[in-house]
Amino acid sequence: MKNTVFIFLYFWAAGCTTNHKDQNIFLTPAIPSELPIPFKPELVEDNTIVHRGVLSNDLSEYYFTVSDTTFSNFDIKVSKKQNGVWSAPVDAFFNSQYNDHGMSFSPDGNTLFFSSTRPVGVDDFPSTWHIWRCEKHNQKWGKPEFVEIPGLQQQLTSHPTLANDGTLYFHASDLDYSNMAIHYTKLKNGNYQKAEKILFETLGAIGYCTPYLSSNGQHLIFAAINESLDLYICKREAENKWSTPIKLPELINQNGQGNPYLSPDSKFLFYASQSDDNKNRWNVNWVETTTFLKE
Repeated sequence: MKNTVFIFLYFWAAGCTTNHKDQNIFLTPAIPSELPIPFKPELVEDNTIVHRGVLSNDLSEYYFTVSDTTFSNFDIKVSKKQNGVWSAPVDAFFNSQYNDHGMSFSPDGNTLFFSSTRPVGVDDFPSTWHIWRCEKHNQKWGKPEFVEIPGLQQQLTSHPTLANDGTLYFHASDLDYSNMAIHYTKLKNGNYQKAEKILFETLGAIGYCTPYLSSNGQHLIFAAINESLDLYICKREAENKWSTPIKLPELINQNGQGNPYLSPDSKFLFYASQSDDNKNRWNVNWVETTTFLKE
């Protein structure tokens, strides 16, 4: 028993650092290096599954998506830094009676994008996931607004992530979740243009989903759908042209990963993954990016 405990502590310590600056910023007892560790698992209630975790750009708020174990009801929670600790989670200000998921902040932190099944208020639109946004003015968030994507009005659209020039990346699929692919749409004169698909034929997956763009717009991380989900990364080579995606290290790709998110400085990757010791529990893991993210 003592040897087992020693081995566990050795590998846990090998995958963590004691960077006191980062510990003070994230208010966590340990900071990961190349070995992923769960981020604030105590914030997730029992009998719920966590699917995504993102931080506000100033790192003062932590938003995460939870669902029931049947994946029927999705809600977005928020925990805030208060007096040196993370507060008890409450419903996020944009959470609704419908399903909400896939949130991310714009590079300047003044727009929050997310996906939701709430009614869009437009005739003949299917009842499914669509993209929404909230704008911040004078430090106050406005009401959610529907974001219409030309050419994809009759499809499921979800998990938006924004570039500095306003280009929006997301995944889209048929209503039965088939033919899922990553798309982008350019912003012109305040309106989004017809969406274009990003092709990753060399990977041979049956679909691609949950994209996330680094804050400098140079790296795109996403999940490839095979027998499980595996995370890949590619680098921008030219406008809307990306390098051949590279699979992230095996220490990350172990238990069906998805919903990647990069901290604003791209120093840490957060992603959702099934727990190593409990198949009925998922964690938002985080890990240092130095081994796979190269400028």
